[in-house]
Amino acid sequence: MATLLFLQERGRVTVPEVAAELEVSERTARRDLEALAASGIPVYSQRGRGGGWSLVGGARTNLTGLTAEEIRALFLVTGPLSATPELRTTL
Repeated sequence: MATLLFLQERGRVTVPEVAAELEVSERTARRDLEALAASGIPVYSQRGRGGGWSLVGGARTNLTGLTAEEIRALFLVTGPLSATPELRTTL
């Protein structure tokens, strides 16, 4: 997940950048990127100068599994309750 979020944030990353950001070896970073591609995440690599790993067409993922309407409903339902630190963290 951390690799996927890093890709979404940066757009294009190199294996050394992923390794440095996640504090893992370059071999682990490469395996993680390849695992994302093998799992169906639309990620691809481009070799050569200016290359790296990118999400196809700037693809994004919804990690919550909730639709935008469901998220809005959660905020509306909580109303003043959203003032508690626990609820803010959850939302």
